[in-house]
Amino acid sequence: MKFRLLLLSGLMLFFTVFFKNGYAMKLSSAAFSNNGFMPVKYSCKGEDISPPLQWEDFPSETQSFALIMSDPDAPMGTWDHWIVVNIPSTQTSLSEDTKSLQMLPNSWGRKDYGGPCPPSGTHHYIFDLYALDTKLDLPANTDKKLLLSKIKPHIIDSAKLTGLFQK
Repeated sequence: MKFRLLLLSGLMLFFTVFFKNGYAMKLSSAAFSNNGFMPVKYSCKGEDISPPLQWEDFPSETQSFALIMSDPDAPMGTWDHWIVVNIPSTQTSLSEDTKSLQMLPNSWGRKDYGGPCPPSGTHHYIFDLYALDTKLDLPANTDKKLLLSKIKPHIIDSAKLTGLFQK
């Protein structure tokens, strides 16, 4: 009985420290809920501007953030709509129509946001935010594949937000 109580106390302490130290990072948007439909404004049928995003509960040792927005439902495989790197660790949000941060080429080959524009059906637009223990020093030709290989050993937490859109 004493062992069970000790084990339970230990587990409670572990989870309290684990979550209190930021290892339950959350990503959200004021424009849409997780697994909710994204407003037309943020798509190719609207203003085609990036949605506002905010995050919380990230690790205190975070040095920078990286963000990737992709569509795994695209006919030719995953389509990357937006890749942002070296978001300062002091920043806890991206305002609507963010343009001032370092961006990498998306699947259109542009260093900007490209909103949802599915050919048919409902697509999932996944925003993956990574808390990193470093600021990235990336070569000029960095693409998503190289980025993922560079950040993999530096990810200390991550969060996901999914928006839906249909034409």
